Amino acid sequence: MSLTADVTDAEVRVVEPATATATATVAVIGTGAIGQDLISKIHRSALLDCRLVAGRNPDSAGLRHAERFGYPVSAAGIDAVLAAGDAFDVVFDATNAASHLRHWSLLEPLGPLVVDMTPSRVGRMVVPTVTGVEATTGRNLNLISCGGQASIPVAHALAARFPVSYIEVVSTVASDVAGRGTRLNLDEYVATTRHAVTTFSGVRDVKAILNISPAVPPATFRTAVHARIPGADVAAVRAVVDPVAEQVRSFAPGYAVTACTVVDDRVTVTLQVTAHSDVLPRYAGNLDIINSAAILVAEQHAARLGRSARTEAAR
Repeated sequence: MSLTADVTDAEVRVVEPATATATATVAVIGTGAIGQDLISKIHRSALLDCRLVAGRNPDSAGLRHAERFGYPVSAAGIDAVLAAGDAFDVVFDATNAASHLRHWSLLEPLGPLVVDMTPSRVGRMVVPTVTGVEATTGRNLNLISCGGQASIPVAHALAARFPVSYIEVVSTVASDVAGRGTRLNLDEYVATTRHAVTTFSGVRDVKAILNISPAVPPATFRTAVHARIPGADVAAVRAVVDPVAEQVRSFAPGYAVTACTVVDDRVTVTLQVTAHSDVLPRYAGNLDIINSAAILVAEQHAARLGRSARTEAAR
């Protein structure tokens, strides 16, 4: 599937639940909030078998969380994954963009599907309802950013239906769920989100903004998509974005359109994501949506592995 097809095809992709008779073996690198939620989501999945959780701090809450599930843990980081050789079908990298550059160079020869949770822009960018979830080229899939996962389905759909000349994406996350990795990645977050919105909408004039809110009580994750669309009206815009939101909810149930306004040629679609998680507060939808997309990617990969195994057995 080419990026051109992704941008020009107005049809929303239907994300089907993955089914398989075999599981995919997985490892998680990174034990912050994203890593902890990933571990919980993997534990709930019938298609994913966690064989290692690797961090750098032996006293991290993430390693303790993994141990409670009975998963093998290590404080040796990427070195622990490399020591296992080709034991993993999928490796989730929940560290930071700079670290992922090194991790990918080391993991690529081993052959796993690498699901990059950082805004490194190394692999193929994936937004499930826009691109699908298959690794059609290479073995590295990039989940862009939380703001990208929330905004791109809407930006893509608007640009496919209307003559959009400008898009601005403004995301707000609570400060206590913007961890060290997020703060290290701020420049990459903005650049990668902007690049992805341009890629999947075809609109060149794009701005991306991330606000880290210290509000008490914490602000629920929200993203506003502002678009300049001559002649648009609210009914026409809702007819485009509501089906998109329904599709995203197929894997991220907390995703919702909370407002849609049109003033002159300025359209604003406000999105909110609440977390459905064993370990995250409900306001941490920024982490939930990117992790939900990552789990979907891994489960679909497990389904493909199962189909391939059945095909080989039938020969």
